[in-house]
Amino acid sequence: MTPAAATPHHIAPELEADADRALEILMDPSLEPIVDMVLSSHGDHYQARTHDGSVSFRRTDTGYERLDSTGTDPLADQSTEKFAPLPDERANAYPHRSVNAYPHAYDTIAQLFDHPSAPDLCVIHSASHNWEDQGGHRGEHGSLGVVQARAPFVIAGKGVRNDGLVPRSARLVDVAPTVLHLLGTAPRQDGTYLFGQDGEVRHDVLDLDAGRPKHVIGFLFDGTNPNVLYDMAARGEAPNVTRLMAMGTSYQHGAMASLPTITLANHTSIITGRHPGHHGILNNAWWDRAEGKQIITNSAATWPNAMETLAPGTESIHAAIHRTWDDVFTASCNEPCDVGASYSTFDFFRRGEIPPIPEDPIGLPHSTERFVRPSKDYSWSTIVDHMGVEQAVGILSGHYRDVSYPLPKFMWVNFTLTDSAMHEGGPHSEIAAASIRDSDARIGEVMAAVEQAGMFDDTAFVLVADHGMEENNPAVQGDWGVPLKESGLTFRDEAYGFLYLGVQ
Repeated sequence: MTPAAATPHHIAPELEADADRALEILMDPSLEPIVDMVLSSHGDHYQARTHDGSVSFRRTDTGYERLDSTGTDPLADQSTEKFAPLPDERANAYPHRSVNAYPHAYDTIAQLFDHPSAPDLCVIHSASHNWEDQGGHRGEHGSLGVVQARAPFVIAGKGVRNDGLVPRSARLVDVAPTVLHLLGTAPRQDGTYLFGQDGEVRHDVLDLDAGRPKHVIGFLFDGTNPNVLYDMAARGEAPNVTRLMAMGTSYQHGAMASLPTITLANHTSIITGRHPGHHGILNNAWWDRAEGKQIITNSAATWPNAMETLAPGTESIHAAIHRTWDDVFTASCNEPCDVGASYSTFDFFRRGEIPPIPEDPIGLPHSTERFVRPSKDYSWSTIVDHMGVEQAVGILSGHYRDVSYPLPKFMWVNFTLTDSAMHEGGPHSEIAAASIRDSDARIGEVMAAVEQAGMFDDTAFVLVADHGMEENNPAVQGDWGVPLKESGLTFRDEAYGFLYLGVQ
């Protein structure tokens, strides 16, 4: 859904020559191994261009219309089921665009350019590209490709169908309206649950005949590959995830992230039901044209205040719940998209306080020492996730830091370890498996606290991620910024792929 007043950003006439030159460079055969495609907006239509073809399309009142194509149409396959389950993914490592799929491509491309600070050109990296200047991560995300876009989506408990693992898919923007409908939140006058809502209620997983839940507890395993998660659950290596899957419905083909398939952009999409181009958290970094400055959201210094760039009117699950029940309590544990929450981890930081955080991870429960000791990222994420669990369990027990709390109508708990580990080793590595085992044990603590609070039978649970994670090829490295700079073009490349022409 496009905001009524939105005018899609498109390349300014005075920058068209620069855009043509940039495209000429990006389409050079030498960059084909790392550049999957380049996306652009042209006022009345959008284009995806590759080294062997292009396609143009436009938005209509009823959806999207394909206009024309040259060579091989890069967006011809928009299927959601490709490369699932795990053996299929592993048999098709680093899929070339000729065999890759790009789910909901028209919609997720168009939404990005609805924002006034959208890039002039959006470069999509190939599935095989290994970002050597980011430390040579074996796991990557951010692109349109199905494996990087695909997040797990498990929903279970009261009010939810017990259908097990189903061969279907959803979108991350569907999570918020589904949660709000499940709880019985009052819809807005237009029938939606959130201002500017892009998602839809997934009635296919709900069964309200036995009544609605009084509570919803949500878990987010950042950057988790669902094929890996579901496989480990099936083999008993993630017993708490197995338990959730056994008492509800899981989308085998996942929930598709919005472009860019990046952390905070899609955390915010999950909680607000809006695409990044509509809620305003465009990427990990972008260029604010109106202010003439860089916006960075994914740093320790900026996360507590990242929601300051939300588009006006954007609502969260928390805000919608409070619109219906102004006296209920909601909690956001370790989640930066916390607008409207009664309790938030990041409120401590905004007030200049630091909640209790262990000095180091040694001896913490549910931590794999084999990786905690040598890996800085695994160590830090273990500390952060332990803190989040302490807060969630404390709140569910009624007391945290000498403050008493009522039982939450809605609680969201974010876990970061899976993203750190799957970046470091790739989604099919032992460090990735260890991160799932550790995170599974932590959600087990929260589920036990729900049981001890006597609310389990009246609770629904949601488990998602913000995007997928795909293993790349260490032999395929390179930086498109080098030839662009050598050409003399003036541009900014924000968050690796958002090209802003004519600015330094």
